[in-house]
Amino acid sequence: MSSGTNTIPSNLEIAQKARLKPIAEIADELGLEEDEVEQYGKHMAKVSLSVLDRLADRPNGKYVDVTAITPTPLGEGKTTTTVGLGQGLGYIGKRSAVCIRQPSLGPIFGIKGGAAGGGYAQVVPMESFNLHLTGDNHAVGAAHNLCAAFLDNHLHHGNKLEIDVHNIVWPRVVDISDRALRRIVIGLGGRENGVPREASFDITVASEVMAILALTTSIQDLRERLGRVVVAYTRKGRPVTAEDLKVAGAMAVLLRDAIKPNLLQTLENSAAFVHAGPFGNIAHGNSSILADKIALKLCDFVVTESGFGADLGMEKFMDIKCRYSGLAPDVVVLVATIRALKSHSGRFRIVAGKPLDPALLSEDLDALRAGMGNLTKQIENARYFGVPVVVAINRFGTDTEREIDLVKQYALDAGAEGAYVSEHYARGGEGAAELAEAVVRASEKPASFRFLYPEDLSLKEKIETICTRMYGATGVTYLPAAERTIRKLTEAGYGHLPICMAKSHLSLSHDPSLKGRPTGFTVPIREVRLSAGAGFVYPIAGDIRTMPGLPSVPAGENVDIEPDGTIRGLF
Repeated sequence: MSSGTNTIPSNLEIAQKARLKPIAEIADELGLEEDEVEQYGKHMAKVSLSVLDRLADRPNGKYVDVTAITPTPLGEGKTTTTVGLGQGLGYIGKRSAVCIRQPSLGPIFGIKGGAAGGGYAQVVPMESFNLHLTGDNHAVGAAHNLCAAFLDNHLHHGNKLEIDVHNIVWPRVVDISDRALRRIVIGLGGRENGVPREASFDITVASEVMAILALTTSIQDLRERLGRVVVAYTRKGRPVTAEDLKVAGAMAVLLRDAIKPNLLQTLENSAAFVHAGPFGNIAHGNSSILADKIALKLCDFVVTESGFGADLGMEKFMDIKCRYSGLAPDVVVLVATIRALKSHSGRFRIVAGKPLDPALLSEDLDALRAGMGNLTKQIENARYFGVPVVVAINRFGTDTEREIDLVKQYALDAGAEGAYVSEHYARGGEGAAELAEAVVRASEKPASFRFLYPEDLSLKEKIETICTRMYGATGVTYLPAAERTIRKLTEAGYGHLPICMAKSHLSLSHDPSLKGRPTGFTVPIREVRLSAGAGFVYPIAGDIRTMPGLPSVPAGENVDIEPDGTIRGLF
């Protein structure tokens, strides 16, 4: 979601009227060679990893991470700002690229709609972007489910590894929101249909295979990570891996094309890399390391996006993605909207699909001040990592100058380089030019990037560091099951892994009802899971679902196709 006015056509209408360049021309302008580009039709391509070898000695461009304050259920325009900033950098004469995640079909046909940006700041072709793209998500699902099939086949043929059927942690996946698949029973119908047991489905973007695709750095690294995936435990408690099942090699083969980043373009014909789409809560919620690395060799500025607010996606970008990539950001851009800051006062309730409270659309400086703690805390969170912070005010038509001035003052007082209005939704790159200039200035300032915690802290110490410093909690509590898992993982040699917290994205805390900058709360860790292949441990705070359900009126009800093949109602 993003800002705009009622006079602006729908996102789909704007995208369908766009004048796209052939993707070969976009690749040529980037400096890619012909044999490094594999075209998927006229307007999409995959980029070979060999470009990294060819350009190994070329200095990287500037690296910009776009994050946000704690969003409302409507989102605050982070993807649109990412695309708009990329266009804005091009508008002021910088060679730029944006790197964003590939969306899941679940939210597209569920409650959220498309994820290509919005207004005049979009990645195109929008329909292809949102619907299958080059098939990467399906390759991830196939690799994941092949492993599940090998596991159940192993049980059927005698279970030589002595797998405990009550301690299997590898579900199946599908890229559609389907609550009926959350808990199921499989293997019914007799001996030839397998071993009856309880099982489950996750949405494909929650698969550890997707997180691996996003964090891998080469084919060899991908193969090794897949081999480390833990799918179950034996009756004696020993981890059983995909390597043990002898399926990791076949999984890697299914991902041989998916590992190559996808090249598209923005509405203003600048480069857009779209690759991987890990779930923003269970996984680290960032696009791929490989896409970023390739883009940084080709461009002056690379703008990437991390999922949800700075307390979630940005922290994981810094502590997980940067740890494995070896890259460090030059600037953090923190997206904020006036309406979201007012909602953090706790005086308004925003529900997706329902009209906004009219009071949110009127000037209310008191409500804005009351919610400003969220902005100041998220600026503090970004500054923990030693990187300059620029606030982007994603402007809506109802925002007043006095409200905007108030946000600018709070941002400066909290230590940001400044806050700048961006009107990319309505005006494209030109509307983001001021923001782009501010990002360029900030990128020239010295940065002293640092992680939030060192690897040698214990798992509990890492969890508590994130909860107290990022969220503002007074402490952490652990249910007995979480305590047992932490002890088991530490004994098994996984204590060095970084932490990937799973919690609500609607609050700095674990409780979505706590708005603004809550204090005096403790974070309850009810469960801890291992993603050994991806390379992180994820504690779960609160009720986090890995398989969404469709709303009462799914967005897919509005999607249809005309006799000439034109898609309607996508977003």
